[in-house]
Amino acid sequence: MPTYNPTNPELWTGRKSGKNLYLHEIIKCKDLDSIVPDTTSKTIAILGYACDEGVRRNQGRIGAVEGPDEIRKLLGKMPNHLNPNTKLFDTGSIKCDDGDMEETQNVLSLKVAQLLKKGVFPILLGGGHDMAYGHYKGVKKHLNGHESIGIINFDAHFDLRSNANGNNSGTPFYQIAQDCETDGLNFNYLCLGIRKDANDTVLFQTSEKLGVGYIENERLDFRHWKAVEQELSTFISKVDHLYVTIDLDGFSSAYAPGVSAASPMGFSPGIVLACLKVILQSQKLISMDVAEMNPEYDIDNRTAKLAASLVHYITRQLG
Repeated sequence: MPTYNPTNPELWTGRKSGKNLYLHEIIKCKDLDSIVPDTTSKTIAILGYACDEGVRRNQGRIGAVEGPDEIRKLLGKMPNHLNPNTKLFDTGSIKCDDGDMEETQNVLSLKVAQLLKKGVFPILLGGGHDMAYGHYKGVKKHLNGHESIGIINFDAHFDLRSNANGNNSGTPFYQIAQDCETDGLNFNYLCLGIRKDANDTVLFQTSEKLGVGYIENERLDFRHWKAVEQELSTFISKVDHLYVTIDLDGFSSAYAPGVSAASPMGFSPGIVLACLKVILQSQKLISMDVAEMNPEYDIDNRTAKLAASLVHYITRQLG
């Protein structure tokens, strides 16, 4: 069975200004149940998904179970640029203790729905990309089918593998597509950074069959920015809400060596930040996560710093 564990506040450390200049000085570690809805201020909550069972099943390099806490350590040291009225909480982590990834995803979905019901913006830290299935289910549970959800995935991989032989970190969006078909909902899925050296022919065929939009990695740069922005904006215009997931293995290993499937051929942080700016300007972003942080293979905390910086960017734009 998965466990829901509070975060050790000692993970949140850094320079002490006495003036709330750093995030570790303002964040509050609270049990999710104790958060009281506040309509007068923005509330952001961090939730960890401490699970790499899906990576193990997908024959990847395990170690991402420790990812959420490593991101927390680096994020706490970063400057605080939030509005004084914005509240920032760390609501702990859901840990997969016995290999029951499916139940861990179910618990995650309940926690995400609970946060959204309280009017909180969730930022999830992983953990394997199988987190996306539980995360999406939580958003769907909250919206209850009344409004459409668009998924934007920054990733080298479609993660559309069939789950006929079981679920893993390569199947979450295929599972979502199957659920959408069962529920009579549109499967609105856009992948940014897809690489042909990381996806076989069957995956491209599956993406076409499911109507998946994607931008290949060789086009995800500033030389092609106008086309990227147009495709992104067109996708955004067709949905009511956006769930954004960032798989760190989509970045070049020059920026993110600490992932389950590293490659030097990935994209750069700058283009991702430019895309995030467009997404945020739409005011449709409802929830986001950062996946596949694997401290076991990180170098000089490079990947953890990247993940923390992405979260920092989102929080300061929101708050």
